[in-house]
Amino acid sequence: MRVLIQRVLEAKVEVEGRCTGKIGKGFLIFLGVGQNDDKQIADRYIDKILKLRIFADDNGKTNLSLQDVQGEVLVVSQFTLYADCRKGNRPDFLKAAGASKAKEIYEYFLEQIKERLGNVESGEFGADMKVFLINDGPFTIILDEDLI
Repeated sequence: MRVLIQRVLEAKVEVEGRCTGKIGKGFLIFLGVGQNDDKQIADRYIDKILKLRIFADDNGKTNLSLQDVQGEVLVVSQFTLYADCRKGNRPDFLKAAGASKAKEIYEYFLEQIKERLGNVESGEFGADMKVFLINDGPFTIILDEDLI
């Protein structure tokens, strides 16, 4: 699994001009599912994401979690996080999970975050999406199997 988290002041995603998800202060999460990913791996990532302390406290230190600031979450599926650009100029995506497995893990990821956090917004799996955001900081974190 590969996750790119952007701390945002606001974000939204559109599919064919229709807004499918919109949040205020919180995390915009781009989620890539790999061939070997499963629900247990997704749970590990969710635990880490919900505990990340990357919001400023009263002293300006990044000591607060998403839950501490009552932040919102927007999750967008993005298989291109598995782009391998080592050979040539055209990336391959061989390590990304196939569509049915990726969709199953993506939907599980959404369901579990909703269960723990409450309302979670999302893009539309497999759709051509337009993502709009105001990055706060900017503050961007990448989580993958080597970094979690």
